[in-house]
Amino acid sequence: MSIVQVNEHTFRLPVRARQAHKGDFGRVYVLGGSVGYTGAPVFAANAAVRTGSGLVFLGVPEAIWSVVAVKCNEAMPHPLDEDKNKVYERISACDAALIGPGLGQSDRAWGLVHDLVSRLEIPLVLDADGLNVLQGRTGLLTGRTAPTVITPHEGEFARLTGQPLPVSDRIGAARAFAEEYGCVVVLKGYQTVTAAPDGRVWVNTSGNPGMAKGGSGDVLAGMILSLIGQGFPAAESAAMAVWLHGRAGDFAAGELGEYAMTPTELLDFLPRALMELSE
Repeated sequence: MSIVQVNEHTFRLPVRARQAHKGDFGRVYVLGGSVGYTGAPVFAANAAVRTGSGLVFLGVPEAIWSVVAVKCNEAMPHPLDEDKNKVYERISACDAALIGPGLGQSDRAWGLVHDLVSRLEIPLVLDADGLNVLQGRTGLLTGRTAPTVITPHEGEFARLTGQPLPVSDRIGAARAFAEEYGCVVVLKGYQTVTAAPDGRVWVNTSGNPGMAKGGSGDVLAGMILSLIGQGFPAAESAAMAVWLHGRAGDFAAGELGEYAMTPTELLDFLPRALMELSE
C-alpha cells in the first residue's frame, strides 16, 4: 500500500495519434446547475474541454438553460428532460459523467442523483451536491460496477463518515473509506489526498491558498472527468488532475498573486501545466 508524493515527474501524458478525431478523446457528461448556481456546471464543463475531452455535454435544469448556453462555446448544454429514464439514456451513451456541481438539494435533484448513481454503469465523478445524496446512503457506492470518484472537502467528508472535524489522519481516513466502499476518494485541502480502493495513496504537492475560492472545486471535478473519459484509470486520473489543478493555480498566483487570482485563471493557465506533463 504505497504513498506517493505527486510532482511533475509522477505522471506523463501520451502523444496523441496524428490520425485521431474527437470521438477518440471521450464523450463526457456534466449534470449540475440550479437557479443561482449557473457558474459551477460551466466551470466543470469548460475544465473538461480544456483538459482534452473530445465531446462535452452539459445537462442543466430548463430554468437556467438559456443562461448556461450563453456561457458555453465548446461544451454543449441542453435542458434536462423531466423523465429520469431519458436522462439516464442520454448519460449512458457517454464514457464518463460528473454529477453535482451547483445542482442544489431539491427533492427532484436528490431523486435524480439517487437513480443515476444506482443505475449508471459508466465511471462517475460525484462532487458537491452529488455527494449530499450519499449521506446515510454510502451503500450506493458498493453497489456500483464501474469506477466512482468522490471529491469531498473535509466538511463533506465528515458528514459522509460521521468523523469529527478536523480530520486528524487524512491519509488513513481517505484510504479506509476508499477500501471499504470501493471508490476513489479525493480528500481536498492542503496537500490533497487521493486514495484508491486497492490501498494506493497520492499526496499532492502543488497548489496555494489563492485557489481557495468558489469555483475551484468545479474546475477540478471537470478535469478528473475529462481524464477518465479519455481512458486513463480512475485513480490515476484523479491524482493527476489534482496535481495539474494545483500547478495551474501556482502559475496563476505567480503572475496575478494569490489574492486576485480566480478559478477562471485556473482554466487559462491549465495549458501550461498540461504541457509540463506532455511527452
